[in-house]
Amino acid sequence: MRSWSSATLVCLLLAAAGRAGAEELHELIGRPAAGFSVEHWINSPPLELEQLRGQVVLVRFWTAPGCRFCRATAPALNDLHARYAARGLRVIGFYHHKSDAPLVPKDVERYAREFGFRFPVAIDPDWRTLRAWWLSKTDHRFTSVSFLIDRRGVIRHIHPGGQYVRGDTDHTRLEAMIEKLLDEP
Repeated sequence: MRSWSSATLVCLLLAAAGRAGAEELHELIGRPAAGFSVEHWINSPPLELEQLRGQVVLVRFWTAPGCRFCRATAPALNDLHARYAARGLRVIGFYHHKSDAPLVPKDVERYAREFGFRFPVAIDPDWRTLRAWWLSKTDHRFTSVSFLIDRRGVIRHIHPGGQYVRGDTDHTRLEAMIEKLLDEP
């Protein structure tokens, strides 16, 4: 009988957990994105996913003011919006409230301004869209997930949360996928 060190067992368990997470992400990729269940739009009139067909859509779920991952990712979202909007990328932020204090839409507007968001932002009350798209699938570590949706409304890439900043592997991978999807008819 083989004897495994505790360090080896931990590594094997982490690798298996990573594969399980990747398999789940793989299951979502290639599926049509569900509709939005959001309200109080900032920087835009209300949008529906169906209206965005023909465009590549990057949806980022975010919160503030204390989410360091959201704060770190904000410049990358602003940059992607500025560089690719003219080619057909729509960046959309979905705010999900994590504070015990009451949700105040004016506060969300202030957070969006602080982050420099010029793209559409909506409030996801009670996390309805976040639950339908992500949290109902399994227990995820992050709620700051990003979905990249192609021109037909199909999920093609998922960043499972945390941050991505210009120059890191996750950002490079996301940007390459954006360029690929923008080049597709």
